Amino acid sequence: MGVKVIDQYATLGLYDFINIVDAPDNETISKVSVDLCSRGTVEIMTLAAISIDSFISALKTGTKSRAKKSKPAKGKAQKKT
Repeated sequence: MGVKVIDQYATLGLYDFINIVDAPDNETISKVSVDLCSRGTVEIMTLAAISIDSFISALKTGTKSRAKKSKPAKGKAQKKT
């Protein structure tokens, strides 16, 4: 599907694992999330991210920014205990 795992962390607290993934767009990561959740073994929380420069540019112009992207859409997946 074009999604790449960038990094994975084991955590203490509310979630056991955090996965940083790179996807070409929000639709692609949505498909991955639906596929993983349909198995009933994980609980997913997806957080789309943009670079700070893109965020500031969008705030200044009031429109969608096409500023240089640092990284495409990201998601975080957590495994239930």
